[in-house]
Order: sequence, then structure tokens, then C-alpha cells
Amino acid sequence: MKHWLLKSEPESYSIDHLERDGETCWDGVRNYQSRNFMRDEMKPGDRVLFYHSNANPPAVAGLAEVSRAAYPDPAALDPKSPYHDPKASADDPRWFMVDIRFVEKLPREVPLVELKADPKLAEMLVTGGSRLSVQPVERKHFQHVLQLAKRSRGDARHG
Repeated sequence: MKHWLLKSEPESYSIDHLERDGETCWDGVRNYQSRNFMRDEMKPGDRVLFYHSNANPPAVAGLAEVSRAAYPDPAALDPKSPYHDPKASADDPRWFMVDIRFVEKLPREVPLVELKADPKLAEMLVTGGSRLSVQPVERKHFQHVLQLAKRSRGDARHG
């Protein structure tokens, strides 16, 4: 099993939306490296940190799991879609998506500033400024973020 961080702007799709829906497709990814992670490496059962980007503050907000392996993103073939890619075809889909399932909201969101301040997370891609919307996460980092989420706000500020 692998671990991932998926970024979503909460105004577009938040952990609350995923909790309500139970499951969703992770579509509209138009970065080749993120696409490759989804297409080549994500498998059902992989665990996901659901991250609210472009939020105040940006933070890990919940947990999900991959529920369906990668399959072609049909939006790439739809000329009316903002995710349309005229170079994509049914024979060469170019863009893929996975499905994810809600697991839980974290006891508290773990803000990016806290992730960056923790030396145990120094090698985590999101703390290094990676803008990828799909990022692999080492198991030790995944587990540490979960531990941080269990701390009270006061405990988090005081180490």
C-alpha cells in the first residue's frame, strides 16, 4: 500500500463534500507527473491525505482511500469541458483519474505552516513547496501527520 496527498481547493471540492458524497472521481488533473502517479502507481486501498489548498490556512483536512484504479478522464474528450484536451483521443486518452472514498475528517486540520515547522516532515514534498496536486507521501510522514492531527491546538503550538 502506498500513501498520497491530494490537493483540492475547498471552495471547489472539500473534505466536507467528500464526506457528503462518500466517493468521487479525482478528475481534471492536467499535470503529467501527477497523471503518471495516478495512472502508474495509485491502487485501490492506498491511503490519501486530503489537503485543502488555496485555503486560509492551507491544511491537511481529512483522510480518503483510493477506491478505483486509474481510468481515462472523459473530460479530456469533451470540447465543452474546461479540462478538454484536443490532442486526446479514445485511442490515446492522455489524461487519467482515480476514484477516492471518504475515510474520515481529521480531529483537527494540520496547517501547512505546522507541517513545514516540523523537522520530521522536512522531506515531505508539500513542505518543500511542491505544487503538484497529486504527491506521494512516505509512510512515516503519513503516520506523523496523523499524530499531529490528534494533538490539541495548544499541544501543536507548544511542540
